[in-house]
Amino acid sequence: MTQLTDVLIVGAGISGINAAYRIRQARPDLTVTILEARDTMAGTWDLFRYPGVRSDSDIFTLAFPFRPWQGRDAIVGGEEIREYVLRTARETGIDQLIRYGTRVTSADWNSAEGRWHVDGYSARFLVLCTGYYDYENPHDPEIPGTSDFAGEIVHPQLWPEDLDYTGRRVVVVGSGATAVTVVPAMAGRAEHVTMLQRTPTYVLARPRRDVVANALRKLLPAGTAHRVARAKNILGQWLLYRLCRRYPDRMRALLRKGVVATTGSAEIADRDFAPPYAPWDQRLCIAPDGDLFTAIRNGSASVVTASIDRFVPEGVRLEDGRVLPADLVVTATGLRLKLLGGIDVRRDGAPVDLSETVTWHGTMLSGLPNLAVCIGYINLSWTVRADMTARLIARILSHLGEAGMDVVEPVAPADLGELAPFMDMQSGYLRRSAHLMPRAAGHYPWSIRQDVMADARATNHADLTDGLCWSKVSQGVRA
Repeated sequence: MTQLTDVLIVGAGISGINAAYRIRQARPDLTVTILEARDTMAGTWDLFRYPGVRSDSDIFTLAFPFRPWQGRDAIVGGEEIREYVLRTARETGIDQLIRYGTRVTSADWNSAEGRWHVDGYSARFLVLCTGYYDYENPHDPEIPGTSDFAGEIVHPQLWPEDLDYTGRRVVVVGSGATAVTVVPAMAGRAEHVTMLQRTPTYVLARPRRDVVANALRKLLPAGTAHRVARAKNILGQWLLYRLCRRYPDRMRALLRKGVVATTGSAEIADRDFAPPYAPWDQRLCIAPDGDLFTAIRNGSASVVTASIDRFVPEGVRLEDGRVLPADLVVTATGLRLKLLGGIDVRRDGAPVDLSETVTWHGTMLSGLPNLAVCIGYINLSWTVRADMTARLIARILSHLGEAGMDVVEPVAPADLGELAPFMDMQSGYLRRSAHLMPRAAGHYPWSIRQDVMADARATNHADLTDGLCWSKVSQGVRA
């Protein structure tokens, strides 16, 4: 039997819970249902359980704007984030809206009814908060010789609960945020940890605690202190990004100076932390209190920059002939994109090619009525963009009610000019799937930028008549 609801949200991670909160705040008259494929909420922060798992973003920007963070640290571990998400859902009653173990495989818009039909549910409005990567299948670089290796190979996304690496020689393949997290976390117990990277990444040491935010919380009410700390950190991260884009050589020199100071070695800085690309062409990684550099300096970890030839019984052989001995290899080789949760999206039974759609303020897609998509920032906290999107969705739903309309659809003009993938950055996992992504133009409302200030000006004050077509359904089914 088909279950009716006004708003159907897919995904019970930070984005889904945030969207439910904003929608209920704006339209308490609507019924809201959240579908979650797994058996618990919190998304990424429940899935990943590898050593040291944490957010690269500070908690004041990662946290929900409506629920102040009370902990001491600003760079927070995955378990603390998961508990925070669970508590927030319970305290707001959003946990009662979630239907677990419900994997969405298809969504079909029925124009005659003005409703989405989604695997046993029928909804007037569909919000996809599925993230952007494949939960079950991480990226596999297909390194030759895996069957020859005498040790164990694990991927951080599929970390075994009972894995004991005490006293073992560990090679972590990768140089992104996961590798930068795993290496210092394992270095204390392993015999030695080697981070094996083909291309270096920019790594910035940041204090684990935010002294300004902690001082503010002693002087101001919790909510006010949280908002001020959040605004401060958003501005600081935006300035860092803009400086990196505008003055890449100067910022490259500053980042190098930081590595030299924390590792004590100009040679290491120039060999292992000097990428061939400009800062923020790819994501800049964070080392809380410089933990990665500390591990390198005390000898419990090291970095090797080289290309892999293949696995051999005793470890990993490099193209230059060297062999890195290993008992355990961690393939921190990145994510595999899965747009819109891999859902088969259709309109009146006809499949929709997402690469032929255009984003409207990073929130809706042309040609898809009553559907919103939540994609966070790549160069800033995910939640900053997710909340911007959720508040715009709430405005759209409010306008539907106030105007007595049933359907809203972005209709892109033909003369948008040159289009690019709507998640446009040079990171490998994004480049691999760029051809599958919805498009974005260079101007609003058909744009989304990795620029929080530009997005905030445009999205928070979006003209709901610019690019959107509003209409009624003559006959329809309502929840």
